[in-house]
Amino acid sequence: MTIRAKFRVDERAERVNGGKVTLSPVMDGSEENKKFFIYTPYGRIEMGTVNEDAIKEFTPGREFYIDFTPAE
Repeated sequence: MTIRAKFRVDERAERVNGGKVTLSPVMDGSEENKKFFIYTPYGRIEMGTVNEDAIKEFTPGREFYIDFTPAE
């Protein structure tokens, strides 16, 4: 079973060789976001990368689907 959540980029900190990004669940902004808010877990995702091109994709305010799939 896969669980899909929708998160928004709160902040991005670029560094030499990548950076760090912080995301939080969507709550508003569209009807879809309101529906996701009902079912999306609350919390925060913080992750880092050494890929300089990848970190640039995480523009603050941009939204992403996050899929949680068991690794079996």
